[in-house]
Amino acid sequence: MSHDAQADNTADTTARPAVSPLEAAVEAAVEATVNAGDIARLADVGRAAVSNWRRRYEDFPQPVGGTASSPLFSLPEVEAWLRRNGKSFEVSQGDRVWQRLRASADDLRLGEVLGEVGAFLLYTLRDPDGWKRLSAAPDFAVRLPGAVAETTADLPPRAGDATPVEPGLLRLVAGMAERNGVAGTFEFLCERYAEAHSRRLALTRPDVAALMTRLACTEARTVLDPACGMGTLLLDAAGAGGAGDEVRLLGQDANETVALLAALRLLLRGRDARVLPGDALRHDAFPPDRPMDGLGDALADAVVCDPPFNERAWGHEDLIGDPRWQYGMPPRGEPELAWVQHCLAHVRPGGLAAVLMPGAAASRRPGRRIRANLLRTGALRAVFTLAPGGPDLWLLRRPEPGERQPGAILVADAGDDPASVEAVWRAHLAKSELPRGGRTVRIIDILDDEVDVSPARHLSPRVDTRGFPAARERFLEAVAALAGDVPDLEVLTGGAAGWDASWATVAEMARSGLVTIRHSTLRALPADASEGEASEGGVPEGEVPEGGVPVLTADDVAAGTAPSRRIPRTPGLVAVRPGDVVASAVTARMVAGEGAVLGPHLSLFRVDPDKVDPEFLAGFLRYAAGGGRPHLGSSRVEARRARVPQLPLAVQRTYGTAFRRLLALEDGLREAAAAGEALARLGVDGLIDGRLRPHG
Repeated sequence: MSHDAQADNTADTTARPAVSPLEAAVEAAVEATVNAGDIARLADVGRAAVSNWRRRYEDFPQPVGGTASSPLFSLPEVEAWLRRNGKSFEVSQGDRVWQRLRASADDLRLGEVLGEVGAFLLYTLRDPDGWKRLSAAPDFAVRLPGAVAETTADLPPRAGDATPVEPGLLRLVAGMAERNGVAGTFEFLCERYAEAHSRRLALTRPDVAALMTRLACTEARTVLDPACGMGTLLLDAAGAGGAGDEVRLLGQDANETVALLAALRLLLRGRDARVLPGDALRHDAFPPDRPMDGLGDALADAVVCDPPFNERAWGHEDLIGDPRWQYGMPPRGEPELAWVQHCLAHVRPGGLAAVLMPGAAASRRPGRRIRANLLRTGALRAVFTLAPGGPDLWLLRRPEPGERQPGAILVADAGDDPASVEAVWRAHLAKSELPRGGRTVRIIDILDDEVDVSPARHLSPRVDTRGFPAARERFLEAVAALAGDVPDLEVLTGGAAGWDASWATVAEMARSGLVTIRHSTLRALPADASEGEASEGGVPEGEVPEGGVPVLTADDVAAGTAPSRRIPRTPGLVAVRPGDVVASAVTARMVAGEGAVLGPHLSLFRVDPDKVDPEFLAGFLRYAAGGGRPHLGSSRVEARRARVPQLPLAVQRTYGTAFRRLLALEDGLREAAAAGEALARLGVDGLIDGRLRPHG
């Protein structure tokens, strides 16, 4: 969604603003509700903390609605509980309005109510004096719908009657708009709506939307998006066009409610926009051969589109012989190629179209005829892979009559930065050297049996072969270090003297006070666990957020690294001290660092250092976990069953040193293997790419 206007999300306040008697009556009838995510946001904690509150506190408010997996709670009850338990929180004016709005309708009608709220805001923007007079009238609730309808007649038509909105809610919205502006207020509510319906709404990523409009719309005065959704691309196009506020924005979407929201987002910003509902493939709202009022020839200077992917029921049977299919009838399973041709049919000759496509559309066999025709006519100019696995961005240009057709197509892979392909495109237009990641491919080389325009098919691997010497050095150092970790062990034919004299299980050692055993209280990492930066000896001070603590995981124990995750501080966590032995289901090792807590499925063994060497104990626990026979089906080491010989402390330490060196050898072998794999992969890629060659 657009970032242009953000409502104040951090405004006061735990105290409710003053309300009129009418608003008070409405609040009594319509009580705001919140889910666990809302509570976490209001209290500035993670969702896991809210789950802990529900389990630990019997007086935590009971759900008043929702489902078992997503319960809803009364906002006033939650506020009272937070205040009663000394939990700091703040409910911004925007959050309060949103919760009231959401409580006024069920989920299926929420978009309709939001649309009516947006229409009301548009009315207050266009006729502020009329709203001021009407709001003071005793019968304003009766007269308001007519005033809104008259002032906002250019909004997309809605089927059926408008969904009524509580007058008290509209007054709250008007109050918020006085502080944040009408556009900022509606944008805030749209963002909350998109969060609540993220599974139903397909929103174009903001960075991708900005890239598409920069590539296609910089010279455009009229921009069309035939599958506009909530208007993300059109909002960016208004800023990318060279004509500024004079850019005419046209949109269409099959969902009536979404089309209304898109129109409101544009009109509340004062844009020259027209958005209509309807399926653009079946019911084209902007037919290129039929001019509309004020649109001239109805062709756009640029088209941007993020169409729905993989829709089988797109109208294949109804659209056979449609004049838009100049490059071939789209196969039933290739709806995206129908959208590509729809976009080209709506852009004027010489104009650009930027269309997001699934990665498979570049190589699927049923679409090869259309791809070939797009290449032969010069319509397809570039294909950019924006992320591993897609989507791809197809950049097309409607050919002008009689112009010379290009002999090559540009392909590029954006890697981790979608914006990087813009530099490739600009360099291509300037006929200068292309940045790494881009390549021009002769069209004649693509016109084979597959007509594959996938960038991956035509690009060399994205590797920096300049790192080969350093990778080779790391591998050699890792291999050389292995020799120092090999202990010198004496071979005994009859066993060590006294070795079988006395053995004890770890359970017996615990009962005699030689070992203290603790198990992790965590069944799983909380949902709000954050990434940490591993370092020798623990997580550096200053990198743990206030209230957070580094947590040692089973992966950390297996790799011998410092804690890699952080979690909120909660009661009952098991702290780890230097010299403790930590065991997982597959290994055990002594911990040198401090400040961490025990993660899920880990056990801690704290020894009496005057009687037991921790490295000695770790060696036998490691055997029990990995080399011995652990209890099947258990996620913890069956440490109590592990048997340990009872030897003098000095003898234990010599064995402990040998165990430690063998563990270091295992770690070194893994490091050398990883370094060797990276070196081999870099070498092969460099030889194939032509950026490495053998000496001599």
